Amino acid sequence: MNSKKVTFADIAEYTNFSKTTISRYFNNPDSLTIENQQKIARALEELGYQENKLAKVLANGKSEFIGIIVPNLYLHYYAEMLNQILSTYRQHNYKFLVFVGDKDKSTEQNYINELLAYKIEGLIVLSHTLTSEELAAYHVPIVTIERESEHVCGVSTDNYMGGVQATSLLIKNHCSKLIHINSHTPAHIPAYGRIRGFEDTCKTNHIPYEIITADFGDSYASTVEQIQHIFQQVEQMDGEKKGVFLSNDTYANIFLNSVIRKYGAFPANYRLVGFDDSPIAREAIYPITTVGQQIEKMVQNAMELLILQMDEMKKRVPTPLREPIHRQVTPILIRRDTTD
Repeated sequence: MNSKKVTFADIAEYTNFSKTTISRYFNNPDSLTIENQQKIARALEELGYQENKLAKVLANGKSEFIGIIVPNLYLHYYAEMLNQILSTYRQHNYKFLVFVGDKDKSTEQNYINELLAYKIEGLIVLSHTLTSEELAAYHVPIVTIERESEHVCGVSTDNYMGGVQATSLLIKNHCSKLIHINSHTPAHIPAYGRIRGFEDTCKTNHIPYEIITADFGDSYASTVEQIQHIFQQVEQMDGEKKGVFLSNDTYANIFLNSVIRKYGAFPANYRLVGFDDSPIAREAIYPITTVGQQIEKMVQNAMELLILQMDEMKKRVPTPLREPIHRQVTPILIRRDTTD
């Protein structure tokens, strides 16, 4: 039997079930008894059956594919987030189609239309290009991660708490001047909480501070160039001991490299905290203190919310969520060599 493609007719003959029963096993297994499901499963193994995924998609419109739109992969946070999402295949058996956004609305709309043409069952969006209202208009199960999500389900970190944690640690390190470095972040984006947490903590503790926001471009090279320029600015600032809180670990690692190139080592007059706990923070020449986003836990929550919606869509009469579900994950401060 292994020398040719195994068909439903072959399985029916082998098990003495009808072809209709075999079809139900694949498309509606709960309609069969556990005993009959086990008999068919054993037969599939003995016959060496290989499921025709394309035929299954054509038959029931369910592809087992999830689309992902990620802003870029040069920031280590997005690379680690994508790695964690892809690893969920082992648990949930969903496969992924990935597009890297380029901040162009029409391009990302084309990406989504392409994904819909592949009959994706759900969509995970990490980019900020399209509003949640625009995303909701596609009427496909959606979960966003760390972005505006008023009209769709979303998962985010408690960014404000993370900003407070990072800033409080720098104050405990007796820094006389605190600096926060971030991209231009609109107030409605969850990551803006890092700026608010930093500023409120500085004001509460009456610590001199600076907030530096910049356009870091669309590549790793442009990011390095901008961070090096900011380092020169920080070098000119007053302050016997400077505490620098950067909005992600990629920025923190580039800043750390700039410091080491100038001083030959990590000097006593600097303290440094990143954000995310992506691998680059652990592997830096001086492991970087960071605010851990618990990326694995965020992905777990995102998949739970997406599967909740996708399972509902598989019902004969789906009942949409009355309102989007939003979950927030608590960050964890991880102390390493760039702070006391």
